[in-house]
Amino acid sequence: FDPKRDTVVFLGDYVDRGPTSYEVVEFLIELKKNCENAVFLKGNHEEMLEDFLKGKDIATFLVNGGEQTVKSYMEKTSRPFSSPFPDDHLEFFKSLRLYYETENFIFVHAGLKKGVSLERQNTYDLLWNRHQFVLSDKDFGKKVVYGHTPYPEPYISESKIGIDTGAVYGNKLTAVDLNSMVFYSV
Repeated sequence: FDPKRDTVVFLGDYVDRGPTSYEVVEFLIELKKNCENAVFLKGNHEEMLEDFLKGKDIATFLVNGGEQTVKSYMEKTSRPFSSPFPDDHLEFFKSLRLYYETENFIFVHAGLKKGVSLERQNTYDLLWNRHQFVLSDKDFGKKVVYGHTPYPEPYISESKIGIDTGAVYGNKLTAVDLNSMVFYSV
């Protein structure tokens, strides 16, 4: 891995479902300083956090791991009378993209809607679409790399690569080198 040359794309869900959300975001912010071609996509959990910070749909965020996220931040920042989220973390969340496209691939957190151009996809489908996208045999012109839908092993088809292997459920975290199609799991 050459941080000056290689592009690394992260598919979202950096917060929730674990006790170290603060540390994950801090790591990604530091990584971006050394890897100028790092791309960070927004996941549905970052959208829930965004809504929470706006005072909207608080319960949905809290029951989907948000309580652990807030606790993680409160333990690290000790800011009891203000938001426990540091400004650089809030800027990181604001900077997240909904999708990323290269010559051969489209990267999204969750999926795409059949029959809709990439530029016209709505946020819901990019962050939440699961079964409609996964079960579709639609060819989007480029292979779609996505997360959000957990599989025991990476999912590979003619038009899709799903790399969510259920780390949140105690399974492994998976990455793929698309040049060699080698998968890495921890």
